[in-house]
Amino acid sequence: MLSSFTRLAIRRASSLPVSTVSNTKSTATRAFASTGFPPPRLFDYETVTGNLTVADAIESVEEAFKALAKGKVDVPMPMHIGIEESNVAGPGDCHIKGGYVSATPTFTVKLACVSFYKNLEKGLPPGSGIFIVVNAVTGAPLGVFQENRFMTDLRTGAAGAVAMKYCTSPEQDVVGFIGCGAIAKNMARAAAAVRPYKGVAYAIDGAEEFAKEMSEELGVPFEVASSAKELCQKSDVIYTQTPGGSTVLEKDWLNPKGVTIIASGSDQPTKCEIPPDVLAASKYISDLTKQTSKVGELRSALAAGVMTEADVYAELGEVVNGDKAGREGNEIIVVDLTGTGAQDAAIGQVAWDKLSQL
Repeated sequence: MLSSFTRLAIRRASSLPVSTVSNTKSTATRAFASTGFPPPRLFDYETVTGNLTVADAIESVEEAFKALAKGKVDVPMPMHIGIEESNVAGPGDCHIKGGYVSATPTFTVKLACVSFYKNLEKGLPPGSGIFIVVNAVTGAPLGVFQENRFMTDLRTGAAGAVAMKYCTSPEQDVVGFIGCGAIAKNMARAAAAVRPYKGVAYAIDGAEEFAKEMSEELGVPFEVASSAKELCQKSDVIYTQTPGGSTVLEKDWLNPKGVTIIASGSDQPTKCEIPPDVLAASKYISDLTKQTSKVGELRSALAAGVMTEADVYAELGEVVNGDKAGREGNEIIVVDLTGTGAQDAAIGQVAWDKLSQL
């Protein structure tokens, strides 16, 4: 809300000559610059991970998708900074996303650093990141969350829950996970928040540990598949969350009774998990088409010439809002989750609401 001083200054400026207005703007700028805001609160990794769960994020992310489909979210395209390898830096990548959901009290900017593989030599993880939650009234930063991709993984898992809720049927009760890392765990937790299921896991490494941990935590029966093909043949719903260096399944492996593929491994132009012929044969649903066409699975289908943007059935928010139907019969559905600034804004708001009370 503007102060009475600011409103008076604006009214006076509108009635002054240009040169005077310029001077007034300069004075107002100096006045604002000298006004002190309290420093943002810093929430360290232990505080973030000890107090937030994927369940916290699901409702807010669902609402964010609704708002996104209605044009009520300001989501700029992601920014990417490539850090080339040299004797003083890299290799690595930095992704910057953010967004504002209309009529909410905060907005969020996120910086995520990934693929800094030389960190492993130093005993450090290859990725890190922070969320900056900003007061949408004053523009002042409220909190800096050292989440090291934890909050990103939470909001990705929450999007996976929304996709399962609206793009599958209750009869689809066998859920497969290709790739069994941190994101897969949040997808498994999120799916369990939607309805009970039987799990199948496959990964080059870590599938048995994943299946054991998730079965104990969620009370969900899990089995480990010997191959991605075996997993696809058994599964009604397939979550893919791999590094995205190559495709992870084939069209003739898929369940002929219909399958929903929820893909979250592609978020850069170099990544692709789902073959173009599967995308072309599917009811394709994006989280945000302007983004998936550049960095998601859709990009590879466009490049192969087997799809155009006109072939996109819907954005996920349109299905959530009921503007478009979800599953209809024995079809292939692909939900392409590249991660949107709307989700970041949603989990940022949840994190501030919850952790600022500590």
